Amino acid sequence: MSDETNPPPPRTVRLDRHLVRALAHPMRNRIVGLLRVYGPQTATTLAGRLGVNTGATSYHLRQLADAGLVVEDDSRGNARDRWWKSAHQGTEFNKAELLEQEPELALGFLHGVGQTYAENIFGFIDAMQTMPEDWRDASVLADYFFHLRADQLDAMMHEVMAVLEKYKTPDLTAPLPEGAEQVTVQIQAFPRETR
Repeated sequence: MSDETNPPPPRTVRLDRHLVRALAHPMRNRIVGLLRVYGPQTATTLAGRLGVNTGATSYHLRQLADAGLVVEDDSRGNARDRWWKSAHQGTEFNKAELLEQEPELALGFLHGVGQTYAENIFGFIDAMQTMPEDWRDASVLADYFFHLRADQLDAMMHEVMAVLEKYKTPDLTAPLPEGAEQVTVQIQAFPRETR
């Protein structure tokens, strides 16, 4: 519960040309994602998760803080360790608008998103062998092909997103309910080259 002097942070941030500059670097995009999924971290913990040195994560955290995408977690840490948390739980953006305003930066950002999606899939595949059977059976790795017009694809995606919204977790850093695991659902829907 919040009061007027301490309102909750916005759930999502809408990327504009200035924010996409901050997220165009793949490491910054990954840092924000890690903070959203795992909660507050130090530069040292993030460096361990990313396999880089602490200087790199410290630099990128400062850039993200300057953009307002991460904030210091004042409830943790001491004089030596600064803890950081994501300022938002999600990101929204208009692909066409960003590609028109900042084409190279927008492509850099979108390539980083695609790279993260690919790493998530490979991590799942690597974990399948030791995954509990019920989770392995419930998981899906599939693709479907359709003949659709753009308006039909848009309608389909609105229906799919409505289902996902129904199951959305408000705070990914909250403790997991008994028997639950954090689950990712990735969606890519796009026209393929057919010639």
